[in-house]
Amino acid sequence: MKKSWFLKFSNSLAQISGHASTFVIAVLLVLVWAISGPLFHFSDTWQLVINTSTTIVTFLMVFLIQNTQNRDTAAMQIKLDELIRAIDKAHNALLDLEELDEKDLGRFRERYEKLAREARDDLRDASREVDLPSVDRMHKD
Repeated sequence: MKKSWFLKFSNSLAQISGHASTFVIAVLLVLVWAISGPLFHFSDTWQLVINTSTTIVTFLMVFLIQNTQNRDTAAMQIKLDELIRAIDKAHNALLDLEELDEKDLGRFRERYEKLAREARDDLRDASREVDLPSVDRMHKD
Protein backbone atom coordinates (compact mmCIF):
# COMPACT_ATOMS: atom_id res chain seq x y z
CA MET A 1 0.00 0.00 0.00
CA LYS A 2 1.52 3.29 -1.12
CA LYS A 3 1.42 6.13 1.39
CA SER A 4 0.81 9.69 0.27
CA TRP A 5 3.49 12.31 0.84
CA PHE A 6 1.24 14.07 3.35
CA LEU A 7 0.65 10.88 5.33
CA LYS A 8 4.41 10.23 5.51
CA PHE A 9 5.08 13.86 6.41
CA SER A 10 2.35 14.08 9.07
CA ASN A 11 3.35 10.76 10.63
CA SER A 12 6.98 11.84 10.82
CA LEU A 13 6.12 15.27 12.20
CA ALA A 14 3.73 13.77 14.77
CA GLN A 15 6.47 11.38 15.92
CA ILE A 16 9.05 14.15 16.16
CA SER A 17 6.74 16.59 17.94
CA GLY A 18 5.83 13.94 20.52
CA HIS A 19 9.40 13.34 21.70
CA ALA A 20 10.67 14.72 25.00
CA SER A 21 13.72 16.10 23.20
CA THR A 22 11.47 18.24 21.01
CA PHE A 23 9.86 19.69 24.11
CA VAL A 24 13.29 20.42 25.60
CA ILE A 25 14.35 22.16 22.37
CA ALA A 26 11.18 24.28 22.47
CA VAL A 27 11.85 25.25 26.10
CA LEU A 28 15.45 26.14 25.23
CA LEU A 29 14.28 28.32 22.34
CA VAL A 30 11.90 30.17 24.65
CA LEU A 31 14.69 30.62 27.21
CA VAL A 32 17.07 31.95 24.54
CA TRP A 33 14.35 34.34 23.41
CA ALA A 34 13.65 35.48 26.99
CA ILE A 35 17.33 35.92 27.83
CA SER A 36 17.85 37.92 24.63
CA GLY A 37 15.22 40.44 25.75
CA PRO A 38 17.66 42.90 27.34
CA LEU A 39 19.91 42.69 24.27
CA PHE A 40 17.02 43.86 22.08
CA HIS A 41 15.69 46.22 24.77
CA PHE A 42 12.45 44.19 24.97
CA SER A 43 11.44 45.84 21.69
CA ASP A 44 8.23 45.28 19.79
CA THR A 45 10.19 43.32 17.18
CA TRP A 46 11.64 41.08 19.91
CA GLN A 47 8.12 40.33 21.18
CA LEU A 48 6.82 39.88 17.64
CA VAL A 49 9.37 37.11 16.98
CA ILE A 50 7.97 34.82 19.71
CA ASN A 51 4.35 35.78 19.08
CA THR A 52 4.56 35.12 15.36
CA SER A 53 6.57 31.92 15.76
CA THR A 54 4.23 30.39 18.32
CA THR A 55 1.14 31.44 16.37
CA ILE A 56 2.41 29.82 13.17
CA VAL A 57 3.47 26.62 14.94
CA THR A 58 0.14 26.41 16.80
CA PHE A 59 -1.84 27.04 13.61
CA LEU A 60 -0.03 24.27 11.74
CA MET A 61 -0.12 21.83 14.67
CA VAL A 62 -3.92 22.09 14.84
CA PHE A 63 -4.15 20.57 11.36
CA LEU A 64 -1.50 17.96 12.08
CA ILE A 65 -3.23 16.88 15.30
CA GLN A 66 -6.64 16.77 13.61
CA ASN A 67 -5.27 14.70 10.73
CA THR A 68 -3.64 12.24 13.12
CA GLN A 69 -6.76 12.05 15.28
CA ASN A 70 -9.00 11.46 12.25
CA ARG A 71 -6.85 8.58 11.04
CA ASP A 72 -6.57 7.05 14.53
CA THR A 73 -10.32 7.30 15.07
CA ALA A 74 -11.09 5.78 11.67
CA ALA A 75 -8.68 2.89 12.31
CA MET A 76 -10.16 2.29 15.76
CA GLN A 77 -13.71 2.29 14.35
CA ILE A 78 -12.71 -0.29 11.73
CA LYS A 79 -11.12 -2.48 14.41
CA LEU A 80 -14.21 -2.22 16.60
CA ASP A 81 -16.43 -3.01 13.62
CA GLU A 82 -14.35 -6.12 12.95
CA LEU A 83 -14.65 -7.23 16.57
CA ILE A 84 -18.42 -6.77 16.46
CA ARG A 85 -18.62 -8.64 13.16
CA ALA A 86 -16.47 -11.52 14.42
CA ILE A 87 -18.33 -12.14 17.69
CA ASP A 88 -21.25 -14.51 17.18
CA LYS A 89 -23.73 -12.93 19.58
CA ALA A 90 -22.86 -9.32 18.78
CA HIS A 91 -25.40 -7.27 16.87
CA ASN A 92 -24.18 -6.31 13.41
CA ALA A 93 -26.48 -3.29 13.66
CA LEU A 94 -23.77 -1.78 15.87
CA LEU A 95 -21.38 -1.66 12.93
CA ASP A 96 -20.65 1.83 11.65
CA LEU A 97 -22.56 3.62 14.44
CA GLU A 98 -20.36 6.70 14.03
CA GLU A 99 -22.28 7.45 10.83
CA LEU A 100 -25.63 7.80 12.63
CA ASP A 101 -27.13 11.10 13.69
CA GLU A 102 -27.49 12.08 17.34
CA LYS A 103 -31.14 10.98 17.56
CA ASP A 104 -30.39 7.45 16.34
CA LEU A 105 -27.33 7.21 18.57
CA GLY A 106 -29.53 8.25 21.49
CA ARG A 107 -31.84 5.29 20.89
CA PHE A 108 -28.89 2.89 20.94
CA ARG A 109 -27.51 4.61 24.05
CA GLU A 110 -30.84 4.28 25.88
CA ARG A 111 -30.96 0.56 25.14
CA TYR A 112 -27.45 -0.04 26.45
CA GLU A 113 -27.99 2.17 29.50
CA LYS A 114 -31.04 0.04 30.31
CA LEU A 115 -28.98 -3.13 29.93
CA ALA A 116 -26.29 -1.66 32.21
CA ARG A 117 -28.88 -0.77 34.88
CA GLU A 118 -30.30 -4.29 34.73
CA ALA A 119 -26.82 -5.80 35.00
CA ARG A 120 -26.02 -3.62 38.04
CA ASP A 121 -29.31 -4.63 39.65
CA ASP A 122 -28.46 -8.30 39.02
CA LEU A 123 -25.00 -7.73 40.49
CA ARG A 124 -26.51 -6.01 43.51
CA ASP A 125 -28.80 -9.01 44.07
CA ALA A 126 -25.96 -11.50 43.52
CA SER A 127 -23.59 -9.63 45.85
CA ARG A 128 -25.93 -10.37 48.74
CA GLU A 129 -25.45 -14.10 48.12
CA VAL A 130 -21.70 -14.16 47.41
CA ASP A 131 -18.74 -11.89 48.03
CA LEU A 132 -18.95 -9.55 45.01
CA PRO A 133 -18.05 -5.86 44.86
CA SER A 134 -20.76 -3.44 45.85
CA VAL A 135 -22.34 -1.44 43.07
CA ASP A 136 -24.30 0.90 45.35
CA ARG A 137 -21.62 3.58 45.00
CA MET A 138 -21.61 3.42 41.19
CA HIS A 139 -22.68 6.53 39.32
CA LYS A 140 -26.41 6.57 38.56
CA ASP A 141 -27.88 8.79 35.82
